Amino acid sequence: MLNLGSYFPITDPTLIFLVVLLIILLAPIVMGKLRIPHIIGMVLAGVVVGKDGFNILVRDDSFELFGRVGLYYIMFLAALEMNMESVKRHPTKLIIFGGLTFSVPLVMTYIIGIAVLDYAPAAALLLGCIMASNTLVSYPIISRYGLQGERSVTLSVGASMIALTLALILMAAIVASHTPGSGTIGFWLWFAMKLLLYCSLLIWLIPRLTRWFLRRYSDAVMQFTFVLSVLFLSAALSEYVGMEGIFGAFLAGLILNRYIPPLSPLMSRIEFIGNALFIPYFLIGVGMLINVRLVFTGGSVLWAAFWFVLIGTLGKAIAAYLAGIGFRMPLSNANMMFGLTSAHAAGAIAMVMVGMQLMMSDGQPMVNNDMLNGIVIMILFTCIISSLMTEFASRQIILRNKELPAEDYKVDEKILIPVRYPEYANRLVNLALLMRDPKRNRGLVGLNVVYDDESMSPNQKAGRQILDQVTRFAASTDVKMETQVRVAANIANGIMHAFKEFQCSEIVIGMHTHFSSSTKFWGQFHQSLFNGLNYQIVMARLMQPLSTLRRIVVCVPSRAEFEPGFYRWLSHLCRLAENLDCRMELHGRSDTLQLVREYISNNFPNARVELFDMQHWNQLPKLASRINDDHIFVVVVARKGTVSYKAAMDRLPDEITHFFSGKNLLIIFPDQFGVDKTDKMTFAQSQHTEEESAYSMFGTWLHNKLKRFRK
Repeated sequence: MLNLGSYFPITDPTLIFLVVLLIILLAPIVMGKLRIPHIIGMVLAGVVVGKDGFNILVRDDSFELFGRVGLYYIMFLAALEMNMESVKRHPTKLIIFGGLTFSVPLVMTYIIGIAVLDYAPAAALLLGCIMASNTLVSYPIISRYGLQGERSVTLSVGASMIALTLALILMAAIVASHTPGSGTIGFWLWFAMKLLLYCSLLIWLIPRLTRWFLRRYSDAVMQFTFVLSVLFLSAALSEYVGMEGIFGAFLAGLILNRYIPPLSPLMSRIEFIGNALFIPYFLIGVGMLINVRLVFTGGSVLWAAFWFVLIGTLGKAIAAYLAGIGFRMPLSNANMMFGLTSAHAAGAIAMVMVGMQLMMSDGQPMVNNDMLNGIVIMILFTCIISSLMTEFASRQIILRNKELPAEDYKVDEKILIPVRYPEYANRLVNLALLMRDPKRNRGLVGLNVVYDDESMSPNQKAGRQILDQVTRFAASTDVKMETQVRVAANIANGIMHAFKEFQCSEIVIGMHTHFSSSTKFWGQFHQSLFNGLNYQIVMARLMQPLSTLRRIVVCVPSRAEFEPGFYRWLSHLCRLAENLDCRMELHGRSDTLQLVREYISNNFPNARVELFDMQHWNQLPKLASRINDDHIFVVVVARKGTVSYKAAMDRLPDEITHFFSGKNLLIIFPDQFGVDKTDKMTFAQSQHTEEESAYSMFGTWLHNKLKRFRK
């Protein structure tokens, strides 16, 4: 009988590295299904393969080396990706809020750590540093709502930097206190002098050295190596003067922040290497140190985790709402400040690893297993709380401000039309022609993307034939069309790259009807497309020529008027109705329809439009009885994390399949505020999100089983 246990744990360095790479590759897929934050997902993966999990890997020297590099890297990126412009706004309020969000959790944690958890003063103080810091895990949510300029957001970003900096300085003092001779006043005066000299030297030296090197040498490898050298020089000097290297790494990131633009190739390389190897390696190594069995065997871990979550959340909440009251800000802004500053991630993990290296007077590490496990649980919960509260506050602010998008938002118009099947291509081009604004006289872009495989050459030839076909069709209406046959390893990426190269404003694409391509509703790449682009995407299923259509039935979600693309899709549908000389009826909430009525009467007075009240999105299936074969059903939806999105939209594929099968269909994803590359904390973001979560899949499976059981 085969004994698999004899092959584990793996000790061969090559196999260890292979397994780690497989984890880095596969973990995002699993965590995307489970909707677990990336930074926590990698730690949990380490728990699974560690000695206290399934004992698959030995934690060899590679984890020490790559772990140390990853530890510095995560703090370096945390500083490098901060928006320093926010620090220049409202400096007084920034200092006040930064002081509050640092001191309130610190004091609360120190008191509870000693009085309730029975920690030593040094351990309680280190725990306070962890709780005083925070990571802007939820900042991308802000970007999706277009709220980067909100005062509460800029205050939160700046305060996070101040809190993390102060926490690292205090942690450095804790580390220094565990060196011989630290009990004298002279020692602390010398420590303060070394800290001041160290910071002054780096602030003076690094900018001058960076400017000289980046101007003189343009080689990508040399620039990247230079940045890494500065990072580790700063970390090494930090350790030399008696502080931890993570403080030096963070300080180096703050200094280099202005010299490495967010959209520069250099920044892309720094993020790529860190997120592809060093940071995941570090996080997996952290997970391998965790004894998850303690969570289930002893109440001490859960007791500690309960208090960590409580004080880590409550301390940040008190600071945010005190600042909100003091600054006379609305409650929604205070909610926003709490949401953004309540997540603990990068700084917490970094300081925990430092604490594990510090020994108490009794020979025990300052961070024991209970504290380590409790902090990991705390990080998971605070990241979830932060995301939920930030999402809630964003909606509050948008609905409070009642700021509607300008009617001339993204005034330019250039439609990209990806085509694949010749029998369908002309209908897509015709749809684009009927929706476009003839006054702007902008041409169309035809695109055919083929896989880079053994069939590439014949597929390219077929693609050129299809594009010649649609070019002739567009020319018959005196509309110029640019075309491109593009080779790509991924269809969605090929379309998105072409979209950016041609500077297009929107996409008109067909919904797949060939089940040989995909059995999924969205097809192989459509979901990647509308999740990867925040511009308008019109997905069309045209069962008959457009000229034969007699009615357009539109389902409009509530709060659609707050999306920046509101007037674009509305004007497109109005022009479609006018050009086809058919009626259009819109179903939605009365407040949204009021704006629709005003816009159409001012801009499309000849359009024949009827408005119908639809209070709830779950009434959408009832519209099936109104849709005939010569009608086209239009559904305006929203991407997750936007103001008009609602959970009921996740049922759209099933509802269309069951109630609108065989009908003409348009699904419109409007222009929406998206996450710009400059607005990401890359090490904290999920690398991959699955179309359907594991929870919804289980819910669907359970519902079907219960349905069959009842029958």
